[in-house]
Amino acid sequence: MHKARSTGYTGHVAAAEFTANPPPEPDEPHSLRAEQVAQTRAALVTAGRQLFGSRGFAATSVDDLARRARVTTGALYHHFSTKANLFEAVFMAAHDEILTQAAKAANDAPTDVEFLARGFDAFLDAVLKPDLARIVVIDAPAVLGLARYTELDEQYAFASIVTALKAAADSGQLAVADPQTLARLLLGALTRGAMLITNSVEPARTRDEVSAAVRAMLAGFAAR
Repeated sequence: MHKARSTGYTGHVAAAEFTANPPPEPDEPHSLRAEQVAQTRAALVTAGRQLFGSRGFAATSVDDLARRARVTTGALYHHFSTKANLFEAVFMAAHDEILTQAAKAANDAPTDVEFLARGFDAFLDAVLKPDLARIVVIDAPAVLGLARYTELDEQYAFASIVTALKAAADSGQLAVADPQTLARLLLGALTRGAMLITNSVEPARTRDEVSAAVRAMLAGFAAR
């Protein structure tokens, strides 16, 4: 609060100053509240990742999720209106994790084609992890619906694949007339390949076979 000026008449001056020039409101409560909200949401997504990944969507209840996150069911519903909405957030986080791994694996690739191949291989490696496979490959199409699943899948990976295909075409490594269509076809092949891996009695061997097939597809577009 402002101090009154050192004049004989102080009351109205001090009041006028305070009214006309109020001190800034402290932002600590707002920042603390935002941090608490973010922490609660993160705890729910982490709980979802653990339980959806280990038990699957159908076998995981809202009570299970709230208990694992150490929040009330009311808090869960405050952040996510349905269990499926929480699953979508978990799916997006898992997808982001996979793309980060793919980018790291492909970072030092010597060519644009190898950049793509290494990124695809990293995705197939991720599918070998049971929790990621259950979330991203097994449950996601059914829980999200095919349209939403495809939308989110393309939202994360599509642009990167198109960019790499264009770079490979510009450098003369690949002959690609329509990078966007090819990117979608490659994404479809990877999705089907991932399903083959998760349903295989020998996942590691199937992963290698899928990788070889995808690399052969890329080689088929090599510039002559």
